[in-house]
Amino acid sequence: MSKAHFGLIGLGVMGENLVLNAERNGFSSVVYNRTYAKTEDFLSGRGAGLNIVGAHTLEEFVGALERPRRILMMIKAGEPIDAMIATLSPLLEDGDLLIDGGNSLYTDTERRVKELESKSFGFIGMGVSGGAKGALEGPSMMPGGTKSAYDAIEGLVRKMAAQVEDGPCVTYIGPGGAGHFVKTVHNGIEYGIEQILCEAYDLMKRSAGLSGLEMADVFDGWNQLEELSSYLVEITEVCLRTRDPEDGGDLVEKILDVAGQKGTGLWTVVSALEMGIAVPTIYAALNGRVMSSLHGERQSASSVIEAPPAPPTADLGALADGLPALRDAVILACIASYAQGMALMVEASALHDYNLQLSSIAQIWKGGCIIRARLLQRIQNAYDTNPQLTNLMVDPWFAAQINSRLPGLRQVVAAAALAGIPVPCLSSTLDYIDSYRSGRLPQNLLQAMRDCFGAHTYQRVDRPGSFHTEWLL
Repeated sequence: MSKAHFGLIGLGVMGENLVLNAERNGFSSVVYNRTYAKTEDFLSGRGAGLNIVGAHTLEEFVGALERPRRILMMIKAGEPIDAMIATLSPLLEDGDLLIDGGNSLYTDTERRVKELESKSFGFIGMGVSGGAKGALEGPSMMPGGTKSAYDAIEGLVRKMAAQVEDGPCVTYIGPGGAGHFVKTVHNGIEYGIEQILCEAYDLMKRSAGLSGLEMADVFDGWNQLEELSSYLVEITEVCLRTRDPEDGGDLVEKILDVAGQKGTGLWTVVSALEMGIAVPTIYAALNGRVMSSLHGERQSASSVIEAPPAPPTADLGALADGLPALRDAVILACIASYAQGMALMVEASALHDYNLQLSSIAQIWKGGCIIRARLLQRIQNAYDTNPQLTNLMVDPWFAAQINSRLPGLRQVVAAAALAGIPVPCLSSTLDYIDSYRSGRLPQNLLQAMRDCFGAHTYQRVDRPGSFHTEWLL
């Protein structure tokens, strides 16, 4: 019996779909799951009649693979990955390759690469985005590790990835944990855009009084624009059009307003804080989820803390024109979310010697992944033109967008504040843009205070050096 090209551990939805993807693209596969009953169900169901076999044990699994073995692990991040590596390692031989396709913390991947490379095994930390459908039809893949390890899987992943006009949505990201870091940032940007769209929905509903179908029509119109055409806008329209089968009302209004998070948004914010990069739009999105979890407290507070007295209806622009002020606010907030993520990757690349190619990263995000959008072509163009670009907002095309749309963002944030409707991402975006364009910020006073209470010294604008003043009290 010939040996399989590819091995998969973990038959969750993502694992199943990825192995079906590999098999469809001509790679025979062997699968292993902790419970063999799950393997049997898969082989008698979705995997029936395909070039996929199951293994009862890890020894049988490893023995069924051609060398060098290519093994994708789709299991829970953290300790389960370390435990699986420890169990598998004695069964492997020089040159065999393990791939972690889950959402692992990039510093864990850095450690695993070093440990396994020292044993002559390859290790790839590969971010995979696209959800269940993307995994089956073609995801965006972000593999990091040693270049030789990537070379061993390149033929496989280039066929499995989503395909766009200028190539497959996969590329070698960089050494160590670069792949998982880029996937973390991808998810941080995703958090931002999701919250931005939720804030737009909230303003349409609470201030403009639109129905679910009217809001869906607005999102449909926005999705026709280069600046907003994206998977997330598309599915927002779908969610708003979906009826409750029980009473025919808007299904989204029956859903509890409490959102969870799996850690990658938090990792993005923590990494940004550690590296000294401002990501206020992304942070606001994370905090929005945290605030949503305080459901009971919010219900109590709503009866104690008063709303504004009969605020005027927020001016979002004319409905017939697609609410242009709100549209402009959403466009700028989405741009800010991407800009903050790209700026974070610039810093991480320098700090960890990842040599990240931001143009290539924008290219592989154009298909398959959750944040795929037409705007990514503009981002790709910006970094093609200037690979040393420090912030996306100063690229000529993006700067023109900010200058023309900023009045709409100001109008919407001001109107939301008067109406008492929280818009954390939109307001944080306005602060981010205004801070970034300000030639002088008030931190000169902060430095004076720090020197006053702690003799921390300060620098002057008119001559070099560090200075201390005995401040009068």
